[in-house]
Amino acid sequence: QVQLVESGGGLVQAGGSLRLSCAASGRTLSSYVMGWFRQAPGKEREFVAAINWSGGATYYADSMKDRFTISRDYAKNSMYLQLNSLKPEDTAVYYCAAKTVVGGLSASRTLYPYWGQGTQVTVSS
Repeated sequence: QVQLVESGGGLVQAGGSLRLSCAASGRTLSSYVMGWFRQAPGKEREFVAAINWSGGATYYADSMKDRFTISRDYAKNSMYLQLNSLKPEDTAVYYCAAKTVVGGLSASRTLYPYWGQGTQVTVSS
């Protein structure tokens, strides 16, 4: 089992930045892929980015790769999502998720069995 806890969400003005954190526990993450997803009101949960914990390879949704950066810290067993140049349409609950490395980096939420509770990001215009 992997337990995930997000933090760092909040209210920010358009053009601002936030750094989301995801603290992981319960398993050694060397054989896992970690991902960020988001869900806006009335919309499906969508993929943001993923990172291979061991090698550090990353994968982004095309629409987000210019403004968002995913990273991880071995020592802190944590993953991060830096959100820059935020827009009102980025308003959503942001979730971190984990899956084994089997199948590699993936944008499919159905392949991630472990999820955090989410952190709210609200961008005002």
